[in-house]
Order: sequence, then structure tokens, then C-alpha cells
Amino acid sequence: MKIADRMELLKPSGTLAMAEKAREVAKTGKRVLNLEVGEPDFATPDHIKQAAYESLKNNFTHYTSSRGIPELREAISQDLKKMGVAADPYKEIIVTAGSKLAIYSACLAALNPGDEVLILSPTWPTHLTCVEFAEAKPIAVPWGAADELDEEVLKECINKKSRMIIVCSPNNPTGGVLGEKDLQFLSDIADDHKLLILSDEIYNRIIYDGFKTRSMGTFENLRDQVIVVNGFSKTYAMTGWRLGYLFADKAIVEATDRIVQTTTTCPASFVQKAAVAALVGPQDCVCKMVQEFDRRRRFIVERLNEIPGIRCKMPKGAFYAFPDFSSLKMPSLEICMRLLGEEGVSCTPGSAFGENGENHIRFSYATSMNVISEALQKVEEFVLRAS
Repeated sequence: MKIADRMELLKPSGTLAMAEKAREVAKTGKRVLNLEVGEPDFATPDHIKQAAYESLKNNFTHYTSSRGIPELREAISQDLKKMGVAADPYKEIIVTAGSKLAIYSACLAALNPGDEVLILSPTWPTHLTCVEFAEAKPIAVPWGAADELDEEVLKECINKKSRMIIVCSPNNPTGGVLGEKDLQFLSDIADDHKLLILSDEIYNRIIYDGFKTRSMGTFENLRDQVIVVNGFSKTYAMTGWRLGYLFADKAIVEATDRIVQTTTTCPASFVQKAAVAALVGPQDCVCKMVQEFDRRRRFIVERLNEIPGIRCKMPKGAFYAFPDFSSLKMPSLEICMRLLGEEGVSCTPGSAFGENGENHIRFSYATSMNVISEALQKVEEFVLRAS
């Protein structure tokens, strides 16, 4: 059967593709060490699960408002307020079935065919795919070597077709975090050229060394131009609960609401109750998780840098290391496929994150120290053999 032409625009996920290949290898009986998926290996905290259980027990299992229950939107608004973002919970916030749907909806709502979108790259593949499915054109703008913007390169990319800038900080896949100077520059240039900014802030609570992040939603000059996307998957180990949200001007929220109404209807009711508990409940679970990520971060970067020819910067946020494997003189996909086939180590090629990701490999340290240690021993053996 012939499928619609538009499906050519919708590319498979590069990150999930490696996870699927790893499952296929595991089915053969081979031991696989998974460092490819960005999924915390912690259990969802008990008080969050209890809130979901209580809502189920009380039969809170029916449709809700397509924008999310008021209680959750109010909790999100209060959480944003702690970050310095003033958000009307009834006009400027909508809850979605995962942050992917928020990004997808924002692109469909804001972009016209032929628009150009500047994307700080390398970046999560979903950013690229959502732009392309909206029939707009992604323009990769490289992060600087020191996780700083190259202001001149960004300026040169702006033209009459430019409509939006997409930024993910802390970054997936590099773990880089933009500082105040760069965020201010993005705010100023978006204001000067009347560009939208879509800020993916899903990792904003997973930061290290006392580094301070700032939401793009705090810039008052961008009040009508900023779209902030966040969710519960990473911070609260709720990947399978599928819940995210979008904060934006009411026109974007209203457009997103129409997309939700004609697709998912609303997020799962009892999951929304769990999200309220996540935001208003104790946060020590988050602190403990970040402390453990920090321990793994330091280990994996030190261990990678011990491997001859491999260089890895210390990430400031998220839970990914993004070492340079260019010394092997092989495409990143080939390296990953060989690591999986020969060593049973599953990781993600840098090419999955756009043209500026090539020559790198993404390793997720959202898994146990034992798995990380064993996997990197195998990586070293592979590198020594392949060099």
C-alpha cells in the first residue's frame, strides 16, 4: 500500500532506533549494556505513585479539560514562578501527553511551509523532525567549542525567512549549558528580528557544580515570542507516564489546544494527579538522583579520557557524555554498530543529532555504575583494536 507523501518528512528517531537494535541483539541471547536511551534508572518516587493510586481508587479515570486539570496548571504556574516566570495557568499553560507532543504542536502552530528555524546543534533529533514535518527548514547553528554561542555565525544565519530559534539547555546530547551572556544574546537577537524562541528545558533540574540555569521565559522582552517546553520524565523518573507541558502566549496555547483536542483529547487523568504530587511534594528525591548522576558523570568522563585518542568534555547538565571519537576515522554510526555487534555496548551515534554531532558518540549515564564501568572497559578494548 502506498502511504501519504507527507510521511517522507517524518523520519524515524535516531535515538530510539539504536535502542530497538539493542533489543534485537539481546533477543539472540547476547548480553547488551545499554547506554543509548535517556531514561533515568530510578523508580518513580513513592509519593508520586501513591497520588496516582489514590486517584485511580477514587475513580478519577475520565476525560479532563484538554488543557489539563486546573490543579496541575496552577502547580506548574507556581513552579515557573519559582524560576522567575510569571505564567497565567488558564491562558498560557497547556499540559500535553509528553513534551514531544508540546514541541510537535508548537511547530505546527507557529511555522508555515518555507519558514526557516535556527536550531542550536547538535540537538535532540525530535527538534529537527518536528520542524521538517511542519514543512519548515531547520538550519543547524553549531554550539561553540566551549559551550558558548558563536554570535557571528548565528547572526549570519538570520534572513527574511527566519521564524524561530530552538534551544535545548541543558543540552541533549552534549550536556552543555548556556550561561547568562548567551541567553541574553538570544533574547536580544530574537527581539531585534521578531523571532520566536522555543526553549526545551526538560533537563533544567539536572545540573551540576552549582551552575545556575535561567529559563528563557524570564525575559520580559520576549513575552509574546517565547515557547517554553518542559515535562516530568527526566526530573521525576516518569518517562513512561508521558506528561509534559507548554508555556507560551495564549495564541500558541489555543492552537496547541486544538491539536490536543483532535489527537489525544487530554492527558491521562490520574497521571495529572501524580504530576501535581511531583511538583508540590518533597524534592529530596530529585536532589538524591542528581547527586548520583553527578557521581556517574565524573566517573564516565574520567574513564573516557583514559582511552587513547578519545576526548570528552565534562557536561554541566543532563545525563549524557558526548566524547569525540574522530581519531578512529570512522562514521559515528559505524562505530556504534560495531560496538553493539562486537562488544554488546549500545550507544547513540552523534550523527543522529544533526550534522554537528558527527565524530561523536552519546553515552547516557542514566544507568548503574556497574553497567557504565563494564561498558567502558569494552569500549576501550574496541578502540585499541580499531585504532
